[in-house]
Amino acid sequence: MDDAEIEIGPVNLAARVDEALAVQAVAFGLDAGEVAVRRHIVLRHLLCPGARAYGATTPDGRLVGFVYGMPNDRAHWWSTVVETYLRATGTADWLDDSFVITELHVHPDFQGRGVGRALITTITDTAAEPRSILSAIDTESPARGLYRALGYVDLARQVHFPSAPRPYAVMGAPLPLRRRN
Repeated sequence: MDDAEIEIGPVNLAARVDEALAVQAVAFGLDAGEVAVRRHIVLRHLLCPGARAYGATTPDGRLVGFVYGMPNDRAHWWSTVVETYLRATGTADWLDDSFVITELHVHPDFQGRGVGRALITTITDTAAEPRSILSAIDTESPARGLYRALGYVDLARQVHFPSAPRPYAVMGAPLPLRRRN
């Protein structure tokens, strides 16, 4: 399939949550139990003020990637967990006036083609906030390489979320994100 045929645009993630989570399950290695838990989380996140989602779809309408995020709220669970780590590195101010990338996943068959880059730059281009934050598994990976290429830097590493088996890194970037030269 020609990558130019993949369309990036707003998506009703609540209506397509099961399709999105199927992509996430394959991309992130989730089992059925983890998908069921995440389904409720995604649907709850979408009710937050300013939450929005974008999808990557094929010409036949297949969802092959998605991103969603929202303006950060220090009262949200994620912020309460990462705040301690950010405070330790002197970067807790990143929790204010930031747009959070909550999830970004691309089906493995479509990775390495610019789909993730298009999704994250499209959603952050809609943000009123001057910067963006996210968390990613704290290991060298194509995802972390993409985030760095877009201008994200590590704000805190070895961040441990309850029930997550691996540590995460919290990353931040000024908006708009860096584009290829």
